[in-house]
Amino acid sequence: MTANAQANLDFYTGVLGLRLVKKTVNQDDVTAYHLFFADGAGSPGSDLTFFEWPVPREVPGNNSVTRTGLRVPAGSLDWWAAHLRERGLEVQPVTRAGRPHLDFSDPEGQRLSLVEGGPGGVVWEGSPVPAGHQILGLGPVELTLPGLFPTERVLTRAYGLQAAGTYPDPEVPERTVHVYSMAPSDQPSGGPHAELHLRVDPSLPPARPGAGGVHHLALRVPDDQYHAWSAHLTGLGLRTSGEVDRHWFHSIYYREPQGILIELATDGPGFAVDEDPAHLGETLVLAPFLEPRRASIEAGLTPLRAQTAGR
Repeated sequence: MTANAQANLDFYTGVLGLRLVKKTVNQDDVTAYHLFFADGAGSPGSDLTFFEWPVPREVPGNNSVTRTGLRVPAGSLDWWAAHLRERGLEVQPVTRAGRPHLDFSDPEGQRLSLVEGGPGGVVWEGSPVPAGHQILGLGPVELTLPGLFPTERVLTRAYGLQAAGTYPDPEVPERTVHVYSMAPSDQPSGGPHAELHLRVDPSLPPARPGAGGVHHLALRVPDDQYHAWSAHLTGLGLRTSGEVDRHWFHSIYYREPQGILIELATDGPGFAVDEDPAHLGETLVLAPFLEPRRASIEAGLTPLRAQTAGR
C-alpha cells in the first residue's frame, strides 16, 4: 500500500529499475490506483503491486507480511548497496536461511530485501539499472505471527508447502524464523523464489495497516490447475472468495486464521492481453467490466507523470 502513487512510481522505476507494466485501478475500489511493477516483460513471479490509499503509515506488528524479498543476479549485492546508499537509503547486510541479503525500506517504510539467485527475469531496456544488476523477480516473503499454528497447517495442508528448516532472526537472534518451501518440480529443494519465512513473536501487538504495509500475498498457480485449486480449498472447508476474474489473471482469496490475506493467481492471460508489449503501463487500462465507467474513474484520479529512464 502507498499513500502517494507518483512518489511510489518514481521510486520503483527510477531507483529500483522495475518496469511499470500495468496502470489500472483497484477493481473493488476504483478511486484507488493499482500499479503493477515487474521485469521487462511483466513475467509471472516478478510483479510487485501497489494500491494507492490516502492513509497514515503502517504501524508494524504481528499478523502481517513484514518483508518482501526481491531477487537480483549473482554478484549484484555490492552494486545494490552502493546504489541505494547513493540515494540516501540505509541498507543492512544480513543472513537469512544461509543466504546473504541486503535489507532496506522504501521512502514510506515498505520493508524490502535483496537476495541473489533464482530463475532469471527479462531485462527492461528502459531501466536506469544496468542489465546485469536488474531485479529478476520476487524472493522470500516474510510473515510475522504470534504463533506458528494454525498458519503452518494452512500452508502445508491447504497450499502444499513443505517445512524447510529454521534460522535465528537476524533482528532478534533469540527469535526463530521458520522456512516453508513451495519446492517446484524443477527444483526439488526450492530456492529463494519459492519460500515463505514465518517469524514467530507472541510479544508483538497486531500491526495497524497503512501506507508502507502489505495488503496481501499472491502465490502463482498454473492456468490449467486453477479450477482444481478452487475445488481443493473448498473441499477443505475453507471460506474463500470463490473464483474471481481479474482480466489479466484469475484469483482465489483466502484469509488464513491469523489474518493474512493470501491470493492464488494464475500466470495468464498476462499483462499483454490488452496492451502492446512494447508499451505496457503507458496508459490507464481498465478491466472490460469497468470500461463503461472510464470517464468518472479518470476524473477521480490524479494523473501520473511518466518516469524517465535514468532518473
